[in-house]
Amino acid sequence: MLPPCPARAALDAPRPQRLRQVHAAQGSSSELGVLAGFQNPTAGTVYINRPCSYVFQNPDHQVVMPTVGSDVAFGLGKLKLPLDEVRLRVSKSLDAVGMLSYSQRPIQTLSGGQKQRVAIAGALAEASKVLLLDELTTFLDEHDQIGVINAVRDSVAADGEVAALWVTHRLEELKYADGAIYMEDGQIIIQGDVSTISKFIKKKQARYFGHFEL
Repeated sequence: MLPPCPARAALDAPRPQRLRQVHAAQGSSSELGVLAGFQNPTAGTVYINRPCSYVFQNPDHQVVMPTVGSDVAFGLGKLKLPLDEVRLRVSKSLDAVGMLSYSQRPIQTLSGGQKQRVAIAGALAEASKVLLLDELTTFLDEHDQIGVINAVRDSVAADGEVAALWVTHRLEELKYADGAIYMEDGQIIIQGDVSTISKFIKKKQARYFGHFEL
């Protein structure tokens, strides 16, 4: 259950070919839930370009089919596309996240990071224009973390039509973004370029830890 989230502050939507990250103390997942349509804001109105796709923190909640290719194709069933179009979309989206050679691999043989990349491929196959990414690297080791980050960056840069909003608590991931937003308790505190947000967070951390040194 996501906590209530007011829509009192506006998020600047990232332009195409842009990856924007939300670094949050609390409330960012609720913000994504509102943007994805999973819950209604307690106040205000939300507008977002469609189609958009939400990629969960835990890939096991989203990757459900027995093989990589069938999982990416699964979401296309509702679109009633010709078989050739389905195959083309699956191949193109898997290639975008560096997983094309894994198309026949059983899902249970993949690492957590590879599963996340398959989930992203599924979103791309549905021609989503906005990717809503909820702390994708929380359960990943460093190798898989970098693999997922690169997959997202390659996806948003591939054709200039996809934008991504990435929620993270990992400060080191900010360097991969083109812009950032810092939130607390569901409210936007500051938004701007990565350098500005990074400095703001580090100052807050220094003040916090400084209290324990007195």
